[in-house]
Amino acid sequence: MNKYKHLFFDLDHTLWDFETNAKQTLNDLYTNNALLEKGVDNFDDFFGKYSYHNHRLWDKYTKGQIKQDELRWKRMWLALLEYKIADETLSKKMSMEFLDLLPSKKKLFPYTIEILDYLLSKNYQLHLITNGFESVQHNKLKNCELSNYFVEIITSEGSNSLKPNKEIFDYALLKAKANTYESIMIGDNVDADIEGGINAGLDTIFVNHLNNDIYPNANYTIFHLKELEEIF
Repeated sequence: MNKYKHLFFDLDHTLWDFETNAKQTLNDLYTNNALLEKGVDNFDDFFGKYSYHNHRLWDKYTKGQIKQDELRWKRMWLALLEYKIADETLSKKMSMEFLDLLPSKKKLFPYTIEILDYLLSKNYQLHLITNGFESVQHNKLKNCELSNYFVEIITSEGSNSLKPNKEIFDYALLKAKANTYESIMIGDNVDADIEGGINAGLDTIFVNHLNNDIYPNANYTIFHLKELEEIF
């Protein structure tokens, strides 16, 4: 009999295909805000620059070095600055549009629905722990029809903490009425999900969608969500 009862999932990059959905969203904004006419002559190049700044600012945000509002608009501001567009008003407008539109995108990783159905059929309690913004994450789940799969949905805003900090995992365990020995964290981010989970006393599963190097500290590594059937 499997020792686990509570399965804590990450959302972005684990179940919800953030990269694909973000690219589609930014492409819509690129067109709607006439960036080509403003000198941004290649969308793929613009998306690469945005992704670079987004990743760097998220790293600062998770380390408590910047606030949420600064993350939200400065990633757009810095991407536009690469094209010598120093337009704070446009940056903030596009940032708001991005967060409004992004949750409407519905691309999930292959086998997401199937594996969640499988796990529910095995009577596991499923939960989410995500560093995403509260309203954005709930809207993603609603639009992808994932909300009903999860008993507890823990966001950084709702818990007043961020992965990999132990406090967000402690808060999640408290909300789920779960013990560490019967719980496991499932996610793609080595620092936030795996090391964060380990530091909180949880077993972990590294979801290696990108086929990166094996991370030895995780209890399990999978390359496709279907492989969870071999664990549970």
